[in-house]
Amino acid sequence: MQKNIIASLLGLAIHSTALATENLNLDEVTVKANRFERKDTETTYASEIHSNTQIEASGAVTLYDFLAQQTSLNVLSSFGNKLTPSINLRGFGNENGYQNVVIMVDGQRLNNIDQSAQLLGAIPLGNIERIEITKGSGSVVYGDGATAGAIQIYTKKKTGVTVSSSLGNFGQKNSYINAGISEQYIDLSASLAHDSHDGFSEKDASNHYDQFTSNTQNVKLKIKPTASFNIFAEGTSSRNDVRYVNFLSKAQFKANPRQDSGRVDFFGNPVLYTQQSLDTDQWKIGSEFQLSDTLKLSATHFREDKTSAFPSFVADYDYTGNEISLSFSNNIVSAIVGFQQFDGHRETSSNVTSKDNRAFFVNAEYRPSWISEVLTLSAGARRENIEYQYKPTFGSKLADDESVSAWDIGANYRFTPELSIFANYNKSFQAPDIDRFFGFDDFFNTVFNGFIDPAKVKTLNVGLNHVIANNRLKVTAFRASINNEIYLDPTLGFFGTNSNLDKTHKYGLEIQDFFKFNNQFSASLIYNYTRAIVDRENALSGLVVEDKDLPGAPKHNVVANLNYLFLDHASLNLNHTWRSKAYVFNDFLNTAPQKQDNYESTNIAFNYQYKNMNFFTSINNIFKHENSIQTAVDAIYPVDFVRTWRVGMRADF
Repeated sequence: MQKNIIASLLGLAIHSTALATENLNLDEVTVKANRFERKDTETTYASEIHSNTQIEASGAVTLYDFLAQQTSLNVLSSFGNKLTPSINLRGFGNENGYQNVVIMVDGQRLNNIDQSAQLLGAIPLGNIERIEITKGSGSVVYGDGATAGAIQIYTKKKTGVTVSSSLGNFGQKNSYINAGISEQYIDLSASLAHDSHDGFSEKDASNHYDQFTSNTQNVKLKIKPTASFNIFAEGTSSRNDVRYVNFLSKAQFKANPRQDSGRVDFFGNPVLYTQQSLDTDQWKIGSEFQLSDTLKLSATHFREDKTSAFPSFVADYDYTGNEISLSFSNNIVSAIVGFQQFDGHRETSSNVTSKDNRAFFVNAEYRPSWISEVLTLSAGARRENIEYQYKPTFGSKLADDESVSAWDIGANYRFTPELSIFANYNKSFQAPDIDRFFGFDDFFNTVFNGFIDPAKVKTLNVGLNHVIANNRLKVTAFRASINNEIYLDPTLGFFGTNSNLDKTHKYGLEIQDFFKFNNQFSASLIYNYTRAIVDRENALSGLVVEDKDLPGAPKHNVVANLNYLFLDHASLNLNHTWRSKAYVFNDFLNTAPQKQDNYESTNIAFNYQYKNMNFFTSINNIFKHENSIQTAVDAIYPVDFVRTWRVGMRADF
């Protein structure tokens, strides 16, 4: 069946002979991750762009589904939790990769100060205008954690009203409403979104499924008293509740991945699904002042109050941030200099722990006047100070600080309007999160295990862009050398001990290609080959790890799409995502008898547009490939392992 579907769509492409190339001009793609808006073929760094048009054509309804199925990111629900998924970019692995990429939504940072992953499940996909993925760069502007790169999510500047609703199997419900106005002196928009499902696994011993519910509200206001000055404010409130499954043995997973594990704790009580409520309130306020034709001053204040509650543990987070920048731009030079501050505090019943960052940065592009049409040079630098404090309810206070730097140099040369090459060399860093300083003793009490070192990464990127009327090709090769990559050493302690890998490196090849056969049929391909190698590590137990693959990092990643506009207002998208096998999370010696299985999902989506109404349906994981996260031998978490379908409607007014 799988081969028949793909063969049929390929047959349609071959049969369609009206290949009028002069009418197939591809849309121009721009990127602004380094704060300068440029054509993606003219930048000095590697990027991957996904527009609102691509998002709508994909048939994805949630941000998790789109990132997992349509991008080069290795995205998996974190042990069954799609609210804060794991992310692997450029071989940092599905266990720790999310800490090696900075994620921003409209300029507001989502990274946490502890080992909580970014809250992506509460971002409505229907409210997203574009997604930019910057690879092997971004450390100058985004700082701490941008070792693999950065992800920029831009939401829509809405005018009019959009209403959408969809239903599916397993109790899936997704709906949102966006409304906005744009006048001479004011832009105002608001949105409400709901996403939920009743669970994909069977009930646990308490009669609960692994269900999920998310409700999010957002309001944006922009006041424009003059053409050169504006004030903006935005507020977002999100309430989320999720239950996620326990791990299964290999035999249980093979027999029925939907089953409850039936595990019991030390006292013989059944181990229930993990329940977490995650509530967050975010807001920001800022202004932009165009001082002259070439000079602009910007200032923004951010705040987030968040509560993460498990049945036996509650943490309250208080994040504040500020940024002020001055930018200059003319036909030859573009430059920005700025100050960024981020203070993060987490309070629990036993302690208050904080991580505070302060940074100055400067970033610039130079286009020599005598050759500005073909050459762009870039350079930037950042200095960041990180302070840690630990204040227990009882016991001694602890404190430490680190000063680290980042820099980037690059060049882009256009041989012709269609062909360009680029290269950049980037230094980045990851400062440890606050959980990395603690572990557990033999009685499962939290103990301080010392301040560990920041990870420092140097990455070389070399790439090529080739764009013609009906084809867009991007190729990038990279190599990253890392000192003190942060990880959990599984060889010491019942839960392992946080530490640093002495020396590691990663290298790979990334290919993106979009081909337009004709005005009805197009195809796209993303292929990544990545090797992540532990050169040498003396484990805390005395074990020596040398020249081994980093666990949880697959070598191959393929995302393929076929799009067919078979009527003026009806389209079909066929998507296939595949990732190769990897070593289980704790297998640093690469000798475990069990491996992380390959990830595979074939998905199809249909859209029909009638006037202002869009009717859509989609089927994910058509062939029910039983995907999973495998953390150890006989420790398998089922993820994306069932076939799901949705039907829905969107109306624009």
